[in-house]
Amino acid sequence: MKEMEKSKIHILKEMIEYIPMSAVSKTIIQTTTGYINIVAIDESEPIMGKVSPFDAFVQVIEGSAEIVIDDKHNMLHQGQAIIIPAHTSSKVSSNGRCKMISTVLKSGYEEGLI
Repeated sequence: MKEMEKSKIHILKEMIEYIPMSAVSKTIIQTTTGYINIVAIDESEPIMGKVSPFDAFVQVIEGSAEIVIDDKHNMLHQGQAIIIPAHTSSKVSSNGRCKMISTVLKSGYEEGLI
């Protein structure tokens, strides 16, 4: 997918559309040291759980989402954010439609570089 146009104002909620019965993602920016994605989740569509080697900052920009981190349930509403720690299992789901921003920074986590 094409990255966001630089040096231009964007309305994040309008950058991605819901697709019925799907979770979709669009890259805002991607570099070798990390990336920022915008995600739209249709009603009741879970995103498969995963374990990442990096911290992820997740902010809900529309609706609400449940983010489960190592079996701890966290309900986030519009304007709220959470950091998913590196090397933990996580899963995202929603009871209704929601949009969120996910930011992952890769640098500094490689063994011995901190």
